[in-house]
Amino acid sequence: MRFRVLLCTLLLTTLCATGAMAQDPNLANQYFMDGEYEKAASLYGQLSDQEEDNEYFFNRYMESLLNLEKYEEGEKVLKKRLKRAPDNVMLYVTYGNFYERQEKPEEAKLQYEKAISKMSGDYAAVTRLAQTFINNSKFDLAVQTFERGALLMKDPNRFAYNLGDLYQRKGETNKMIGCYLNALAADPGKLAAVQTRMARFLGASDYTELQTQLYEKIQQQENPDFVELLAWSFVQRKDYKSAFRQYKALDQRLGENGQRLFKLAEEAADARDFDVAISAYDYIVTEKGPMNPFFFDSKQAAMECRRRKITEGFAYTPTDLQILESEYEGFLTQYGKSRQTSSIIIQLADLEAYYVNNLPKAIALLEELKVMPGLERYTLARTKINLADFYLMSGDIWESTLLYSQVDKDFKEEQIGQEARFKNARLSYFNGDFQWAQAQFDVLKASTSKLIANDALDLSVFIMDNLNLDTTSAAISLYSGAEMMVFQNRFEEAFAKLDTLRRDFPEHSLQDDILYLEAQIYEKKRDYLKAVALYQEIVDKYPQEIRADNALFNMAQLYETRLSDLEKAQTLYEKVFIDYSGSVYAVDARKRYRALRGDKMQ
Repeated sequence: MRFRVLLCTLLLTTLCATGAMAQDPNLANQYFMDGEYEKAASLYGQLSDQEEDNEYFFNRYMESLLNLEKYEEGEKVLKKRLKRAPDNVMLYVTYGNFYERQEKPEEAKLQYEKAISKMSGDYAAVTRLAQTFINNSKFDLAVQTFERGALLMKDPNRFAYNLGDLYQRKGETNKMIGCYLNALAADPGKLAAVQTRMARFLGASDYTELQTQLYEKIQQQENPDFVELLAWSFVQRKDYKSAFRQYKALDQRLGENGQRLFKLAEEAADARDFDVAISAYDYIVTEKGPMNPFFFDSKQAAMECRRRKITEGFAYTPTDLQILESEYEGFLTQYGKSRQTSSIIIQLADLEAYYVNNLPKAIALLEELKVMPGLERYTLARTKINLADFYLMSGDIWESTLLYSQVDKDFKEEQIGQEARFKNARLSYFNGDFQWAQAQFDVLKASTSKLIANDALDLSVFIMDNLNLDTTSAAISLYSGAEMMVFQNRFEEAFAKLDTLRRDFPEHSLQDDILYLEAQIYEKKRDYLKAVALYQEIVDKYPQEIRADNALFNMAQLYETRLSDLEKAQTLYEKVFIDYSGSVYAVDARKRYRALRGDKMQ
């Protein structure tokens, strides 16, 4: 009797344990992850029978059978399920997978098409089926799914954006563009998303197709978003003139305040297309009037662009400068000299000092601005630094160092303070106080400003190379004095001092530096061919010296921005980052090289 009770207990325990195992999805998952598909199939089969609506268990059961290549067993299960649920489209997809694994593409295609044909016409069902096809890289079937879904929902553009994404994956750019435009027509809120997709996936040559399709759309319907996208496409191609035409039309049609045009003008100015920038700013000033929020900024920016057009161009005449000078003075006469017009005063002073060569007037303008009540502290700092530069150019070294020191003290941990400290250290270098100057440059090598850090590093290395090895500072003193003359635009005197240096110290290591400074003088004189010849001489004769990478980079910039030889510029930029990979110019050279090559920049 006891033996029977014990046997029954053991049997009951075993059955309970087996039932627990059968109902343990964690164990089934573990078997599946470990590749034990036989055990996984057994457990998932039981779990699926117990919970017929649980798709996860059923799908894992089918995957296990597929991995075991038990196709007949799987088909039996599928047929049984389809009898109970003939409209469950996901079963047809699974059936298609079974045929596909058996290398029966036609039978698989038939099942996939059944899934699409039996799909219900609601958004969730369509996107679910399409996503299933996408996950399996069946993009054509996903396209068919979205197209049929649009028909069922009686909305031809309901899935246009999804179709655009699919055609992008398929590499069918023209269809991609068409679908994204249809999506934009259906939902104006998609403009930013469409622009992002276009910017990411369109190549340079694809913008022509985009513009062709946009022109067709604009003829068919008046949709401001299409005009906006068309103007945007011109900006992507740096065709600011065409973009200006479209934005102006849009501004007039919608009665806007000129914000689009102001932004376009800023982009055109950054790209040095000053004619378009000036036209856009002038449009705002003329058409919108003084009460417009962009009026005052546009008026100032237009003058700044006119100044840059002259000073950054290949050539300008005294007449050009007089016209620009008159515009600045007319503006200040109309609006007065105040804290609101401080930027205009600073620009006019720069024009007088660097281009009109009227230093007394430049100094007078900034002296007046410096004591103006209520001037913003950063504007005051900029005024003092520029004023110090002008005093240095006029030979008043004491006033110059005093102003630099004031800004350094007031902005000790800020970038503008570091700029003042650098200029003060450079002034000491000009005056021959090399050890103090080098100590300051060594500190400024860690500046947050890349430009200041690079310049400080250059001068620190220069002093170390040319002072520490000599018993006398005579040679470097001649050179630093010539550099100060260049800063003061005393070019002929600088040439004379460099000739003295070359004659008195023919074996000195400064020979490459002499050529470098002479090249910079010719750049200032806008004799770019002579500057290039001198830079090339440095590269040829002194490839291992510290000026070689500077010379290469400067040469590349001249070919790019002044001599309009982009191919030569690209070659030189490449040489900088390959032959001088440790140069402070290597990163910028690589960026410029990629930009000239036409790479998309992030």
